[in-house]
Amino acid sequence: MVRHIVLWNLADKANAAQNAAIMKQKLEALVGVVPGLLHAEVSTGFAGFDVALVAELASREALAVYAGHPAHCKVKEFVHSVISERVFCDCEMP
Repeated sequence: MVRHIVLWNLADKANAAQNAAIMKQKLEALVGVVPGLLHAEVSTGFAGFDVALVAELASREALAVYAGHPAHCKVKEFVHSVISERVFCDCEMP
C-alpha cells in the first residue's frame, strides 16, 4: 500500500473555505472512480498549510494510474487554479 500525502496553501484567502470545500468534494469523490485508490480524506489545516490530502492506494502502480487518470487530471486543473503552493510525499506502507 502507498500513502500519498499532499499539502496546499490556497491563493485566495478570501475564498479559502469555499475552495477547500470544493477540493474536498472533488478529491474524495475519486474513490471508486480511479482504480486502486482505496481511500482519500481531505481536511483543512490550522498551522502551516490550508488543505491536506491523505490518500491510500493499493500499490506504486496504482499511484501511477491515479496520477494520469483523466478524472484525477480534471480535479488537478481546479486545484492548480486555486493554490499558491503544494508539497507532497509518497510513502510505501507495510
